[in-house]
Amino acid sequence: MMRISSFQMKDVINVADGKKLGFISDIDIDVATGKIDCIFISQQNKMLPFFNKLEDIVIEWGDILKIGEDVILVRFPHQYQLNEPKEEYSNR
Repeated sequence: MMRISSFQMKDVINVADGKKLGFISDIDIDVATGKIDCIFISQQNKMLPFFNKLEDIVIEWGDILKIGEDVILVRFPHQYQLNEPKEEYSNR
């Protein structure tokens, strides 16, 4: 068994390219089954969270490959730019 707080402290690493995606910011739970559907990865700067409004990355539970002591390995094959601002904020 694992507490959510310890789950959130682990680095999330994409095995497709070896890059760190960020930390878990939220979890979506199916209340009917009690199972986790997906996790949300925050790309925010934890020191200055109000200055960078970035898209959360959504990882389906089936794309989590391994939960280790320090890291969570995920399969996230989508091509995207890390730390890309949300569209509504990019023109400011």
